Amino acid sequence: MFEDLLEDIAQKNGIRQVNTYLKLTAGTGAILLCLLSSSYFAPLFIVVLLTSGILFLARVDVKTYTILFLHFVALALVSVAGIVLIYGGDTVFWIWHPVSWFSLSITRESVNQGFFVFCRIIGGMSGVCFIALTTPMTDLFTVMRQCRIPEVVIDLAMIIYRTIFFLMDQVKQIYHAQVMRLGYSGWRESIHTFSMMCGAAFIASWDAGDDLIRAMDARCYDGKFALLGENRPVELRPLLALCIFLLAASAAVVTSQGMTLL
Repeated sequence: MFEDLLEDIAQKNGIRQVNTYLKLTAGTGAILLCLLSSSYFAPLFIVVLLTSGILFLARVDVKTYTILFLHFVALALVSVAGIVLIYGGDTVFWIWHPVSWFSLSITRESVNQGFFVFCRIIGGMSGVCFIALTTPMTDLFTVMRQCRIPEVVIDLAMIIYRTIFFLMDQVKQIYHAQVMRLGYSGWRESIHTFSMMCGAAFIASWDAGDDLIRAMDARCYDGKFALLGENRPVELRPLLALCIFLLAASAAVVTSQGMTLL
């Protein structure tokens, strides 16, 4: 079980009080610049900048961030492996013909393309991580309402988000109870225990939904949830830091066009 939830980290990070729009601009700007880049250098540069901001400005635990980021790296490596083997090219380093009509090869062009895609993925994911680790969902819901997103969409998102945490708590309690009763001592017992946990979690979530409906009726729910997010002012130092980051990343995108690994 991943004990440090992203929401807990976002609520306690070092730049929690920075204006939400500035943090969203930094994260989405990094993603867009990674998509606009034509070389691997700019996405790697963005990864370094955002990782430094997450670790030193937001003061997120290094181990927690490393574990989270390695999940994205593993996913990127699996995707890139296929690109490297089937992309093709003129300068061949290795080739294999498993059947007469199909071949796998590693070429200079495929390595360059694979590394470029890998850097793009981790660059975009660093922007997602920056938003997730520095901006609580309550602030995002406030931004959604200010952007005039339909109320029914916001309320549905809030209910789903609440239910996720409820299910995680229920599964955690059931799992620990099953472990104490040696429910996972064998292969057959593990399958039976896991199915029992799924059934118990489904029943608990159904009951929690009924309780939520009754609570909403008791509080005269009129189709609009109250939001507790704050509208923080835009301060000069965070604004300057955002401008420097975007300018530096944009300069990296422009100056590194056409750069390849090999």
